[in-house]
Amino acid sequence: MPSITTIHESLPYVDEPPTESLLAAAHSLIAQERQTVPDDEHHALLPLPYTPKFLTPLLQSEFDRLSSSTNQRPAKLNALDLSRYNSLPSQPDQPTPNSLQSELSKAYISHSYVSSRRAHLALLDTYGKNAWLTGNYFLEGELKQLEKELAETKQEIDLVTLARKTRQEEAEPEMKMLEENWKAGVGRVLETELATEGLRREILGVLASRE
Repeated sequence: MPSITTIHESLPYVDEPPTESLLAAAHSLIAQERQTVPDDEHHALLPLPYTPKFLTPLLQSEFDRLSSSTNQRPAKLNALDLSRYNSLPSQPDQPTPNSLQSELSKAYISHSYVSSRRAHLALLDTYGKNAWLTGNYFLEGELKQLEKELAETKQEIDLVTLARKTRQEEAEPEMKMLEENWKAGVGRVLETELATEGLRREILGVLASRE
């Protein structure tokens, strides 16, 4: 997606810069036009807001919880009870079959958790470094490719800007000549209208004197 904050110099190189009064008039016209058309909340280059096609009650309750949070960081979701992994089995004072079964279940859970944790740590110690370096290598390659594309795009923009400036400067003498001819033509039209008005008044004066 193109950057919406990029500004290119697109003003002509031949015309004189506008005066303060012209700028004020232009801003006034823009303000009047904006009052007739409401502003769009979303930029034209941005995708439309995501609206999920389906929401389960559990997802809706989670969205409501996140949207109702007043803090910058929402409250921690206590969906999983982690106490079973922290509480070690203990010998009850008065053991019963049920209490022993409960403590045995806790021991199994703790043992499974610790075994899985040790396996994950061993895998991380064996392959984590290489996986991290491999990921960094591919990310570095993508970064270099993006930087190359950015440099090529900037070069193309500079070439287009230079070509536009060259063509406008080449057409500057012709534009000035046409402007001078237009001003001279308008001046001759005004002179003709003044002469016509003067002649009309002379004719009216002669007619009035004869009467």
